Amino acid sequence: MDIFQESINIYLSYKYIKSAWVCPHMQEPIDLLVKRQLEEPEVIAKERSERLLRALELKPSDRVPVGGIGGDIIPYYGGITWYDLSYNYEDGGKVLQGILKFATEVPQDFPFISAPYGIQGSIIAVAFSENPLFLKSILPYMGPDLLRGPVHDIMLDKWTKWPGRELGVHYHPQFVGGEFMKPEEYKYLVEDPLGFINNTVLPRACPGLGKPGTSKWNASLVTIGIIYQKMINFMKKLFTELGRKGHTGFPITAAHVPADMIGDFLRNPTGALLDMRRYPDDFKAACDVLMKPILKLATAVSPSPPVTLALIPLHLNEMLSPKLYSEFYWPYLKKIINELLGKGYKIFMLIEGDHTHHLETLLELPKGWGIGWFERPKSFIKVWETLKGHTTVMGGVPTTLLAYGTPKKIEEYVKNLMNTIKPEGGFIIAPSVMELPRETPRSNIRAFINAVEKYGRY
Repeated sequence: MDIFQESINIYLSYKYIKSAWVCPHMQEPIDLLVKRQLEEPEVIAKERSERLLRALELKPSDRVPVGGIGGDIIPYYGGITWYDLSYNYEDGGKVLQGILKFATEVPQDFPFISAPYGIQGSIIAVAFSENPLFLKSILPYMGPDLLRGPVHDIMLDKWTKWPGRELGVHYHPQFVGGEFMKPEEYKYLVEDPLGFINNTVLPRACPGLGKPGTSKWNASLVTIGIIYQKMINFMKKLFTELGRKGHTGFPITAAHVPADMIGDFLRNPTGALLDMRRYPDDFKAACDVLMKPILKLATAVSPSPPVTLALIPLHLNEMLSPKLYSEFYWPYLKKIINELLGKGYKIFMLIEGDHTHHLETLLELPKGWGIGWFERPKSFIKVWETLKGHTTVMGGVPTTLLAYGTPKKIEEYVKNLMNTIKPEGGFIIAPSVMELPRETPRSNIRAFINAVEKYGRY
């Protein structure tokens, strides 16, 4: 061997050793997961599906499922902005590739990845609930997230703010709500809920639509329908590509507690809370008439095997005393859940805030009713001890720990949590809320997934 060739070999050996030293994580569990996603996506998808189904059955599988990692880190990982994620779904692949990059680098069993980004707009779905074409062609793909950037540009709705519009391009879209019904107007909502929402609420909250029946109103609705169809086409392509990366998912429909719909879209949370005390009969009557369209929307997506999830986000729950909760909230939520269970759905409940003072009401539901994702309980262990063997519990990892902790602390936390919870089955480990800030260190996300792989095996 000549001196020149020997020099090259020494250089390459040094480069390899240096690279291995700089990137010691290259053979960590997360790297093997990423590799398997690309090499055997069908096998990975089947494993993920089985983990979730076993968790829904309250049984252990090969490993505790992990999910719910998202928020500002999705566009950040993908090299795009929130404006891109909200608006630029037709730009030739930039958004598609950005999402796929995140989905590949952050392997999850139960991810929440979609585009263009949407905000819950169930009041619009209720307004169109008598339209069969809407129910069958748009709602199954959009779910409750009907408020989206391009739609906002047409409606000019006052419920939301969007990046590149009212917000900077890097800011997460925001739901701000508003008051678009006066207390004295409950009687009109009760008399004709769909007519009142279409003819009174939408013109007030969405001035861009114009007046009902005018050419502007009609043209706006037609344009929104065209935009929805373009979004659906993009979403179909996205979900196909995610499937090729080993991701799986179940059909999802959505429902809404009537009190939350009133608080979110009609009266503001403060107004709704005051109305429960000042106008209790009117408030209950409004909840009663909203039940029919809410259930009609929820069942627009027919249940199919192996499981179809009905998403129910809870908003006012933390703000209500046990007395108000048991009078104005829980009876309607319980009825919705039981109706959907009877039709073959499982429930996926996003439980915002601290639900501790209402926790035991969930035991009134049938065993195995579905998933409760707990955002901010005073004690996650208490949640688990109360519901284990009855409810599939999701959450457990503080978002602040993932965003601002260290890999070592994250591993220790996951290890301790798994030692307490894992043996039972019926658990999905996740951040307490799917809103990780963009400054969340990648090393922390890696540590989280590595720890689940290490300590979450049955």
